[in-house]
Amino acid sequence: MLTLPEYPWDAMTPYRELAAAHPGGTVDLSIGTPVDPTPQVIQDALAAASDAPGYPTTHGRPQLREAVADWFARRRGVPNLDPEAVLPTIGSKELVAWLPTLLGLGEGDIVLRPRIAYPTYDMGAVIAGAEPVATDDPFSLDESVLARVKLIWLNSPGNPTGKVDDAAYMARVVELARRIGAVVASDECYAELPWELEDVPSILDPRVAGNSHQGLLAVYSVSKQSNLAGYRAAFAAGCPELIKGLVNTRKHAGMIMPAPVQEALRVALSDDDHVRSQRELYRRRRALLKPALEAAGFTVEHSVAGLYLWCTDGSMTEDGRGDTWAQVQRMAERGIVVGPGVFYGEAGAGYVRVALTASDERIAAAAERLAV
Repeated sequence: MLTLPEYPWDAMTPYRELAAAHPGGTVDLSIGTPVDPTPQVIQDALAAASDAPGYPTTHGRPQLREAVADWFARRRGVPNLDPEAVLPTIGSKELVAWLPTLLGLGEGDIVLRPRIAYPTYDMGAVIAGAEPVATDDPFSLDESVLARVKLIWLNSPGNPTGKVDDAAYMARVVELARRIGAVVASDECYAELPWELEDVPSILDPRVAGNSHQGLLAVYSVSKQSNLAGYRAAFAAGCPELIKGLVNTRKHAGMIMPAPVQEALRVALSDDDHVRSQRELYRRRRALLKPALEAAGFTVEHSVAGLYLWCTDGSMTEDGRGDTWAQVQRMAERGIVVGPGVFYGEAGAGYVRVALTASDERIAAAAERLAV
């Protein structure tokens, strides 16, 4: 039987209970699940496609794949993406967790991920029997290590830090990966939520990939920009050979996005207006929450894009290390639940992640409590 660590969020139970005792109730800024309504245009698309008695296609309906290619050209600076090189996935976490296995990785292989990162990158490597290695500088690794690297994860805008990689850095990673024969998978799920800069390059951008998508996969989800977390609607795109292999394996495994969700995803990607409206909601919430955190003694680092504020109040343990849990406790005493930085790797110690995914009223309540 596969043995994995306990799910980390279970450790939050006592802090959630403490926050719930606050007279004004809990303000949950932890996991970051969308709370605003799914746009009506998408709900209508799902309902209209609900008569779906036959099996859906694993590769996705041609109209969906064409919509993904059009979206990449319109919104991500990626012209001429072949719709054949697109694959719908059942949420992005599913693909992150299973990609090393689907690529055939195993014992002796290495999966690289950022030092502070979404924990599922590590779990995907562990599930496959490979070794996860955390680094922000793959160029400094010994050749003996690089020879074992088969998959490199990029995450920009980053979860939890909100950091954005520039095109030059990403291009260097691509050059390295192609030299050593590794795949680069870029988790770009927050790309439509920039705050302090506009250039959020995709791994498939010609400035990064050159004139070929060989060995590259862009991973994307509309959960954040379209409030579709409950639909499990995401996709991967890029290298035609990789997509062809993934489609074939997923056919055997029955990993298929339901047909009504495929249509909802197509409509979501074809309508920019609801994304623009949702972005402005988050912008207003961020404009209220960020200065409130700073006035309460927190330093917000990176956080130039995405749904989170990555911050610290400088709390230290007795042995001089950053104390995440003291900050989680401090926030819970004010009825606010946040994400512990240690969930995202050892380098996250001393930080907390504060989500923007709460209603206007709850964000305002958090700002008010931080002022006390």
